[in-house]
Amino acid sequence: MSLSVEGKTAIVTGAANGIGLAVSRHLLDQGAHVMMVDMDEAKLTEEFGALPDRENAAWFAGDLRERLTLANLMSATLDAFDRLDILVNASRQVTAEDPLAVAGDETLKELLQQNLMPAYRLSQLAAKRMIAQAEGGDEDAPVGSIINVSSIAARRSPPELLAFSVSTAALDQLTRSLAVALAEHRIRVNSVAFGSVMSDSLKTTLKENRGYREDIVENTPLQRIAGPKEVVETVQFLASEGSAFMTGQILTIDGGRTLVDPVSAPAH
Repeated sequence: MSLSVEGKTAIVTGAANGIGLAVSRHLLDQGAHVMMVDMDEAKLTEEFGALPDRENAAWFAGDLRERLTLANLMSATLDAFDRLDILVNASRQVTAEDPLAVAGDETLKELLQQNLMPAYRLSQLAAKRMIAQAEGGDEDAPVGSIINVSSIAARRSPPELLAFSVSTAALDQLTRSLAVALAEHRIRVNSVAFGSVMSDSLKTTLKENRGYREDIVENTPLQRIAGPKEVVETVQFLASEGSAFMTGQILTIDGGRTLVDPVSAPAH
């Protein structure tokens, strides 16, 4: 089974911090070409500048909710690397609030626009490019892999994370639907659903609520919070030919949380 991504080109969104940054670094270490993408240009360029080797890396900053930004991203990727083999939709926003709050519907709209629509639109653009560059090639060869970063909140119902839960559940269904739609083109679409991973947003939450860490650990059989580096190899697996017969799957990395977790426990 080959897990190699060497020589392949990947777009990774949410690459300025957390999971997206860890995935970008790992794919670069494994010999891939990586376009690092984020809305936070200052943080993105800082992290890009800190890479030990930038020869196979490039960066792009912009609002991925805008169609023109996505089109420009695709152009920049092709200008830099000439092709696209892997898309990792790792950009996401987590917002907690009272589900009965007056602003609740606005939060839901915001998170659908942030967590769902960019992944959908960018997947469309990526698939079209992957299909075009495969024309005339080996009819049995893999064409591309799209990987969405989801959450175990998609399968649970924590009231304070209603909008986030709905947006990630929609992302999981997008994964399954696109997997079927793109299968005939030999493009695989899978998702990785995380439990508690030490992202920047979780760090902020832990600072604001000292009891939150204890609640997470207590409700996780492996008794700890994961680090971003612990989950990147799963993304590599889904990007590689080692998962060549997998599509439409939601792989869970949560320390066993969904096996025992009550609804009231934190789902970040």
